[in-house]
Amino acid sequence: MDRRRVAMGAEWESTVGYSRAVRVDDRILVAGTTATDESGDPVAPGDPATQTRHALETVVGAVREAGGRREDVVRTRLYVTDADDWETIGEVHREFFGDVRPAASMVEVSGLIGPEYVVEIEAEAVVADG
Repeated sequence: MDRRRVAMGAEWESTVGYSRAVRVDDRILVAGTTATDESGDPVAPGDPATQTRHALETVVGAVREAGGRREDVVRTRLYVTDADDWETIGEVHREFFGDVRPAASMVEVSGLIGPEYVVEIEAEAVVADG
């Protein structure tokens, strides 16, 4: 089994002891990702569209770091603090992935890492070996 970790530099990676993504053979698993800037601050507090777009960009950046592409994403999981935002979040997801159309789940949760965050996204990708 070939295992490779991807770090994106967030302080929580070392504090909590996780990787932004892990590639095992042809699979890439991306950890829960919020809309956080380079300084560790929330992006667009309370804005579901902007946070979804930012989190998806980070997720796909991790997939790329692990040797994959946006087109390799086969599953996303979206955790949201308000299910009433489903249409806004879903529209951004649809626009971002286009014809890729990964399998997706959206789950309402009571809270995320901070009250400013309204969406957190996980993803899985399958890539060709090599």
